[in-house]
Amino acid sequence: MPSLSIHHSRGGAPDTRHQTPDTTTTTTTITIMSRFDPNFTKHCIDTIGPKTDPRSRQVIGSLITHIHDFAREVELTTDEWMMGVRFINSIGQASTPIRNEGQRISDVIGLESLVDEIAHAMLTDGANPTSSSILGPFWSPNAPFRELGGSIIQDPAPGGHPTLMHGKVTDLLTGKGIPNAVFDIWQASSNGKYDFQDPDNQTDNNLRGKFRTDANGEYHFYCLKPTAYSLPTDGPAGVLLKLLDRHPMRPAHIHLMISHDDFKPVTTQIFPKDDPYLTTDTVFAVKDDLVVDFLPRKDDPKAEMDLEYNVKLAPKSYTGVSPVSQTTIGLEPRL
Repeated sequence: MPSLSIHHSRGGAPDTRHQTPDTTTTTTTITIMSRFDPNFTKHCIDTIGPKTDPRSRQVIGSLITHIHDFAREVELTTDEWMMGVRFINSIGQASTPIRNEGQRISDVIGLESLVDEIAHAMLTDGANPTSSSILGPFWSPNAPFRELGGSIIQDPAPGGHPTLMHGKVTDLLTGKGIPNAVFDIWQASSNGKYDFQDPDNQTDNNLRGKFRTDANGEYHFYCLKPTAYSLPTDGPAGVLLKLLDRHPMRPAHIHLMISHDDFKPVTTQIFPKDDPYLTTDTVFAVKDDLVVDFLPRKDDPKAEMDLEYNVKLAPKSYTGVSPVSQTTIGLEPRL
């Protein structure tokens, strides 16, 4: 595993190139940029062939532009470039069929949350559907459908707090309940691990399940009050977090994916309001309206806690979607 440490020992005067630039003026950046061949980046982009589709040309061309501008702005050294190459290689080497280190790196630099924000940007007149949040790497298409009122807790965990979660899925525009909506839920156990990370303690599809709303659009089932956990720190993401002097903790959360054939689906997460990591989530996924209140539950032998959570879905014909990109992104489970 390569280490990341951006410093160099040189004789003579101190190297000041890596100090934080003065962002109050663009003079420094303009001066740096003017020292290099202004036509080089354009030449690299112009070599993209005519058979390349327009969207790929736009995305890759913009990526080349920004990477080149970044290298010029910080005056990237050969050592730093090579360190970056080794780091990228290590991301692939650390990935397995059940560990997607590339997605984890995207998470800790906020890229997945930013892409989620772009993809779900809405132009509304006061009517807001349930906010989205990142998918994360632990979704599975194989979660079983369970009976409404059932439990996703297959393997009771020490320290876990069984919770009755219930609510209603409604049409954003009419406020009416949506029957037969699919409510897909997955969460980590009280030890902070998902089922396939923890085969010694959890059976397949523990703390996973799909439920269908009833004729009124209502749902209810049993789950656990979620537990905060650390991202794995034994790979490149851990190296990066250490370099940036950041903790690896995710606040407690439950993953949800709610869908119906006639409505725009939403993938989101919900977070207990008493979690200490809400403001420093290492993957930047928390949104104010996704913070919820778990309350004590009485007279229910199956649950210690109670959570009501209602969901609003926008009809597929709803025109409030920002015209950013209508490309459908396929979900890649467990990578």
